[in-house]
Amino acid sequence: MDESRPPFPPFRLETAIQKVRMAEDAWNTRDPRRVALAYTTNSRWRNRAEFLQGCAAIEAFLTRKWQRELDYRLIKGIWAFRENRIAVRFAYEWHDDSGNRFRSFGNENWDFDDNGLMRLRIASINDLPIRESERKFHWDRLRPRPVDHPGLSELGL
Repeated sequence: MDESRPPFPPFRLETAIQKVRMAEDAWNTRDPRRVALAYTTNSRWRNRAEFLQGCAAIEAFLTRKWQRELDYRLIKGIWAFRENRIAVRFAYEWHDDSGNRFRSFGNENWDFDDNGLMRLRIASINDLPIRESERKFHWDRLRPRPVDHPGLSELGL
C-alpha cells in the first residue's frame, strides 16, 4: 500500500495547510480504505485509549467508528508544523443510533515519512453532548466541507 502522497516534507505553511485539508476531505468521505491510503503500511496510531498499528487495523477501526458515529462531519485546522510534523486541532459532529448528538473536539500530532505518508498519528479527543439546535456543521453528507463554510475559528470553536 505504501506509495507517495504529496505534498512532501519538509512542509511550508502552504503545504502543511494543504495536507490538513486533504486529510479533512478524505475523512469526510467516511471511506476507511481511502483514508488508510494516506498512512504507511506499519503506521502507528493512538486514538483516545486505542493503540493501533498497520493499515488493516486502521481500516477496521474506521469501519467501527463510522458505524457508531453517524452523519459524521469534520473540520480540521492547522495548529503548528515543522519539517515532517504537523499538529492539528479539529472538531466533528455526529449522532448515535438513538439520535443523541455530539460535538467531538481534539488535537492530533502527525509524523510523516519522506513520501508524504503518515507514519504516526496521536489523537486526544473529548465528546460534548449537543442539541440539534446547537449543530454548526450543515453541508451535504459524504462531501468535503464547502470552501465557503466557516472553519473552526470562524465558528468560535
